[in-house]
Amino acid sequence: MELDELKQTWQQATIEKTSNKDIMELIHQKSYGPVAALKRVFRKQIVAMSLIPLILVVTNLNNVSAVFTSILFWCYVAFCIGIIVFAGYNYHIAGKMEEMHGEVKQNLEQQVNLLEKRLHWELIGLRAVLIFFVILLETVPYVQHYRMLDKWHSLSPLIRFGAYAALAITQYVVNRRLSYHKVGRHLVYLKGLISEMR
Repeated sequence: MELDELKQTWQQATIEKTSNKDIMELIHQKSYGPVAALKRVFRKQIVAMSLIPLILVVTNLNNVSAVFTSILFWCYVAFCIGIIVFAGYNYHIAGKMEEMHGEVKQNLEQQVNLLEKRLHWELIGLRAVLIFFVILLETVPYVQHYRMLDKWHSLSPLIRFGAYAALAITQYVVNRRLSYHKVGRHLVYLKGLISEMR
């Protein structure tokens, strides 16, 4: 009787190990697994935010000195650098998920929870940046003059602030959907796989 119980326990342990191994293979597939998808998203953010300031300079080659003395340009460069650092750290966290050191399930749970928190803070940060740029657009004409901003400020404040409100609402809705599509769904999938692990 005890021998049968021992055999049954051993067979269940083998099945669980195989199941965990299969889940780990799903997670770590280099081309299309959830970790690979997360790393791809973060890498694309880094590349895009690196290229955008360069594109702004190239499109204004006829007046480069105006670009380099622009408060808006340097604030945008600072924003891009912030996104690059944030995405780089997220890429590093996603890379840690591929490591098999220590307790695998605990490591994956910790990294997924950290990425979820960072996704939440990213959404809050993007809203704060929008508010910062709105304030900047409203105050820069007192320091530097731009034709486009002069035209913008010639509009009624009601129209300008209505446009800012519409932009804030649009940003809220679009950013939540995009962040779920790009990162959130992979984190949900990873959490499901982690819950299946023993």
